[in-house]
Amino acid sequence: MDDAPYSGGNKPPMAYRFRGFLPVVVDVETGGFNSATDALLEIAATPILMDDDGQVYPDQTHFFRVEPFEGANVEQAALEFTGIKLDHPLRMAVSENHALTEIFKHVRKAVKSAGCKRAVLVGHNAFFDLGFLNAAVERTEIKRNPFHPFSCFDTATLGGLAYGQTVLAKACSAADIEFDGREAHSARYDTEKTAELFCTIVNRWRDMGGWPLV
Repeated sequence: MDDAPYSGGNKPPMAYRFRGFLPVVVDVETGGFNSATDALLEIAATPILMDDDGQVYPDQTHFFRVEPFEGANVEQAALEFTGIKLDHPLRMAVSENHALTEIFKHVRKAVKSAGCKRAVLVGHNAFFDLGFLNAAVERTEIKRNPFHPFSCFDTATLGGLAYGQTVLAKACSAADIEFDGREAHSARYDTEKTAELFCTIVNRWRDMGGWPLV
């Protein structure tokens, strides 16, 4: 087998790996489970890059604490679960529009640099994160959303396939990724650990002979 990570062409290797999509890990912390009514409270995003040998690795994470949108529902149980204190003087939350605008700038730049055509969301139970992302995009009426509207990669599924574990902490443990339960349920921390898990699984698959390189 040829060791080259792609079959030629003048694009970066990532452009050939996921059908022209750039994986971007996203995690949200919210005020409940209903993306239409419950507040988006934190969001983080980490693009996944690829080196010349076809190994993937996480890029810089962009993270924002978010002000609940007007009329948003926030369940007390959700705040107790995440540990978020909405009235903390150092929370420094921004509007949904600001958070998404800045994250999307970062993502679009990564998509362009990788020679890809669009971002695809990677998440742990990704349908949840994608649902809240899409709901926030609709509320803010942002037109240039770089993410595919419904396709996503789910590390709960990948973790179950690779390690027999669907809980993020347990999948990370099985993959020998350090995981501090005290830091969990922060969008930044969960995004970065999900990114490590995704990269570990994708790289392991390549090392086992997957993703035929011709």
